[in-house]
Amino acid sequence: MKRSAFVLRRAIQSVPVLIGLSVLIFVIARVVPGDPVAAALGPQATQEQIREFRRELGLNDPIWVQYIDWVTGVLQGDWGISLRTYNNVFHDISIRFAATLELVVVSLFFAVLFAIPLGMIAATNKDRWPDHISRVLAFLGVSMPRFWIAIVFQIIFVAWLGLLPLTGRLPSGMEAPPQLTGFYLIDSAVAGQWSKFVAAGTHLILPATALGLSSLARIARYIRSDVVEELRKDYVLASQSYGLPRRLIEYKYILKNAFSSALTIIGLDFGFLVGNAFLVEIVFVWPGMAKYGVNAILFSDTNAIIGITMVVGVIYVLTNLVVDLLYGYLDPRIIMEGE
Repeated sequence: MKRSAFVLRRAIQSVPVLIGLSVLIFVIARVVPGDPVAAALGPQATQEQIREFRRELGLNDPIWVQYIDWVTGVLQGDWGISLRTYNNVFHDISIRFAATLELVVVSLFFAVLFAIPLGMIAATNKDRWPDHISRVLAFLGVSMPRFWIAIVFQIIFVAWLGLLPLTGRLPSGMEAPPQLTGFYLIDSAVAGQWSKFVAAGTHLILPATALGLSSLARIARYIRSDVVEELRKDYVLASQSYGLPRRLIEYKYILKNAFSSALTIIGLDFGFLVGNAFLVEIVFVWPGMAKYGVNAILFSDTNAIIGITMVVGVIYVLTNLVVDLLYGYLDPRIIMEGE
């Protein structure tokens, strides 16, 4: 089977998942207790006003008709009206999505960047003091809540040391760089506005670190476990007998073969961080999508809840698709299995 056929097959397999996800999310959002229309209009609204608003939103139609209307609108860019902001949900999410995505990408990059050497050091020093230290650090990283880490970081690095900013994406009064991608780091670098690049980077350090610590710990432990298994295999002994440099063996051959499990965790963590960054965003007053989703839940804003959940679900599906494709690159036998 050619690589292109492998990619096409994986992409086609994702379509039923997205359809099933959309049906499930839509039905759950429609059948949960509570009246979002009454909550949106407030306690002073009359029953006649509530009935009229429900009719305008199409909530009196059968649920399958509502689903078809919703899917048709989504394909046309109309994700429904937010009952909290009275904007198109697509507009609300689009102006916040880049902030959350930049935070998640930077936090995951930080996690992978440090997890690889930590996992390798722990594996190559199995049952020695570097391995024990990494085990303790991994336990702390997984067990400590993100919001608590965020608050501790604010106390240490902002209140005590005064090294980093407290909240937001840029200092108060500084205008955002010309929007190209919505990523302030990229947009400011492309525009050559290096003062804004530095400011955006310093504002990212604390929230990205607080968000990515648990991912760092998990990835490091998976890498450590798989590298320990790889070190027992014959090809490692053969490479060492040929006199190949130790670093070359560890980082070119062993790490590549041991990275599959870690790659799965990285893919799952990416989707998980997008949907669960809200506590960090709230602590650092980060204007992202996750905070918008929390407010939608508190306000029973069903259209916004459906939109946010679908975005997170699509990110999960696309991330798993990318992980599958990377599996095929790291281990060509996966592609050959279909022949």
